Amino acid sequence: MAQHRVPVVPRRTVPVEIVSFGYLHGEAPSAHLTVDLRHHFRDPHVLPELRYMTADDAPVREAVLGTPGVAALVLAAEAAVAAFAAGPSATGLTVAVGCAGGRHRAATVARALAELLSDAGHKVMVRHRDMDKPVVQR
Repeated sequence: MAQHRVPVVPRRTVPVEIVSFGYLHGEAPSAHLTVDLRHHFRDPHVLPELRYMTADDAPVREAVLGTPGVAALVLAAEAAVAAFAAGPSATGLTVAVGCAGGRHRAATVARALAELLSDAGHKVMVRHRDMDKPVVQR
């Protein structure tokens, strides 16, 4: 049986806009890649000491980035951006990262992804659509 290998494609860099958002504040923004963190990763919102904090606060970043699977997801998203960038018509990409309220998981993952992409040479812009909105009471 013949083995089929995926060819190695040289990495290209493109402008990347990363938008963090909360599904409870509206629909996901239009994007080439959308990462939904709501159902698979614990929400810092459930901890009263973190509820009113945001990704600007170290305890939130530590809680999110310390969640099993989050680091692997950030690496996978970086690989997906590289794959999109390798395409013949890639001129720029938008990545949307969403969670429930947009204050904790989405904003933290967006920043971690932005750091990896910047290190890889992409020109990255991060926008937090909902991080400064009031905490959603649920």
